Amino acid sequence: MMFESMKVRVEHVVEREKVGEEYIIGDRERQALGKWTDEFTRQNHPAIIEVLLDSSKDKDMAGNVMPNLIYLSREKSKNVPHHFKAGALNALLRVSAVMTNAPIILTLDCDMCSNDPETPRRALCYLADPSTDQSQLGYVQFPQRFQGTNEGDIYGGDFKHPFQINPIGIKNGPTYVGTGCFFRRRSLFGAPSAIMPLEIPELSPEHNPKGSIWSERTLALAQKVAGCKYEHNTNWGHKVGFRYGSLVEDFYTSYKLQCEGWRSAFCHPERVAFLGDTPICLIDVLNQTKRWSIGFLEVAFSKFSPVTYGVRSMGLLMGLTYTHYSFWPMWCVPITIYAFLPQIALINGLSIFPKVSEPWFLLYIFLFLGAYAQDLVEFVLAGHNGTLRRWWNDQRMYLIRGSTCFVFGAIEYTLKSLGVATHGFNVTSKVLDDEQSKRYEQGVFEFGAVSPMFVLLALAAIVNLASLMQGLMVAVARMSGGGDAEGLVLQILLAGFGVVNGWPIYEAMFLRSDKGRMPTKVTLVSAFVASLLYTAVSLA
Repeated sequence: MMFESMKVRVEHVVEREKVGEEYIIGDRERQALGKWTDEFTRQNHPAIIEVLLDSSKDKDMAGNVMPNLIYLSREKSKNVPHHFKAGALNALLRVSAVMTNAPIILTLDCDMCSNDPETPRRALCYLADPSTDQSQLGYVQFPQRFQGTNEGDIYGGDFKHPFQINPIGIKNGPTYVGTGCFFRRRSLFGAPSAIMPLEIPELSPEHNPKGSIWSERTLALAQKVAGCKYEHNTNWGHKVGFRYGSLVEDFYTSYKLQCEGWRSAFCHPERVAFLGDTPICLIDVLNQTKRWSIGFLEVAFSKFSPVTYGVRSMGLLMGLTYTHYSFWPMWCVPITIYAFLPQIALINGLSIFPKVSEPWFLLYIFLFLGAYAQDLVEFVLAGHNGTLRRWWNDQRMYLIRGSTCFVFGAIEYTLKSLGVATHGFNVTSKVLDDEQSKRYEQGVFEFGAVSPMFVLLALAAIVNLASLMQGLMVAVARMSGGGDAEGLVLQILLAGFGVVNGWPIYEAMFLRSDKGRMPTKVTLVSAFVASLLYTAVSLA
């Protein structure tokens, strides 16, 4: 009842674009909401700090002491870079240092919820274990898990390899994935051997706040460190706190921490610690991964590249680990080549792979089947809904990402590096539409948006289908005339594999009539480009 009442109030305020007098019940509310003026926007507003619960006096109905609960909205100005999530976390880091300075910090995305009350105890078993030297343990990462995925997880939203499988084998511990992570506050203030110099002593992880969190001095200092210009000419975001310089601030922060000498631990209990929401629309999935791709490439080609700086700082194995992640978007090169080149050659009747009778043919088959078999075994043995159907959708989505968001992420990063303006940062939408939700639960792909990424995806689907049909006709014609079609077998198999994986795309282009179908503009543009490509190949 309280939640529904709050929901109505919030929706009413959003609709009116102001907080009415009927919602202001005291001086505290009036003082806080009085800062809201006509110039107050998401991109331009003062810092707001509100103490909602005070552990020194607030208790629940059973008489138990309530924890401190403090709301913070940092100051923002259109003229000052705010560094997105990393900037928000650093503002929280400073304000919490001034007011309470707890030694352990938990970071959670806004769509995440706790699923196990024992989770803090599990993290402390690592961070406070007296039986081992934990002086270099910087953080404990729990796997990122999701609720609301459909039975087959058609968009591969679990990301089982980076979030559950790979962390187990990383020598110095997993990367930080942006949520579900307990940090030792000390780890964000310099290498294990020395604390970085800070502007004021109240921000030190060794500072012991005294007095009430309501004191005028404490609140004034908190307001100061939450200011948008506070970080100017300081080490914040570079050598202190969560690091700036990449859209994947979580990955970059853990990379820099491990380069400084910190380790991490991966805690993967049977009961899921935290659950989050996953996008249910394909364009949101691809936009999210495109943003990650840009961020990874920003790390890969920075002056702190894992290939050079990472190997020198962490050693060869850890350097290669971060190199693997940083250059993840570059898989767009082989995936895109294999999505088009063999098929175009097949349309022209050209063989580019070994014949069936040649020994090299077996090597190609072995590599293909071996790689997929290994991936399947890892996926299934990882548990947690590791079904064959989910694995198939996971590998299909990897191919889709490789031929869409990886490509456009690499292009956007290149343009950005050359100083060409590109689209800004977009937060992934996880708002549910009733029709979208129904289609998602039925395992139907949601394309309902016009995007250049869909043009490339539809083009690959059309080329694979056309090459399969053309290749089969050429092969039949050659065998009927006593010729040899052995050299086309691998290309036909590859095109057939593309067609099978592309079934949701063909369905969305030609068979569906709902709002989630492939937009007509995308289908027509893709068909036009494919016809031009076919004509060019034929003339060649």
